[in-house]
Amino acid sequence: MDGAATRVSFRFATQDDVPAIVALVESAYRGDGSRIGWTTEADLLHGQRTDAAMVAESMSRPGLYVLLAFDGGEMVGSCELSDPSVAPQSPRGSGRAAYLGMFAVQPSLQGAGVGRAILEEAVRIARDEWGADALELTTIRQREDLIAWYERRGFTRTGEYRAFPYGDERYGKPQRDDLEQAVLSRPLR
Repeated sequence: MDGAATRVSFRFATQDDVPAIVALVESAYRGDGSRIGWTTEADLLHGQRTDAAMVAESMSRPGLYVLLAFDGGEMVGSCELSDPSVAPQSPRGSGRAAYLGMFAVQPSLQGAGVGRAILEEAVRIARDEWGADALELTTIRQREDLIAWYERRGFTRTGEYRAFPYGDERYGKPQRDDLEQAVLSRPLR
């Protein structure tokens, strides 16, 4: 593992972290600054990826947590993690699946192992603390590079797709009309 990833520590977010989470997620997905990394959606979506109200509302839901990654005192990554009791369940009936969402790594550290470290901590929590059988996520189907990254980490495409939230600009302004969310799953047992 790269040096940056070996120094990463974790904790769950509090409401005080909301502004920093929003800034991190926006920097990873939107605008020209996101092009430093490889997870940018700037060519697919314009506008915001999230906002403070959305993050605060998510964090107020029982069973939904935001896992933060730090290198020293600097926040370098985050992800939403829903325990199996509240995670959106697939119609495939995959058992007790936890859900991973809003995964972001500081653009200048993408490719340095930080994302892999965050993902493995999320897997550990879901499997060892929550007893989940699987970890599921959705990502834009057109993001083949990102899907391939998840596949290299044990996820598979389920064949299930979910509608992209067209018309809800809280998630951005689509630049094409064929976006949809692919569901990926990783067995944990």
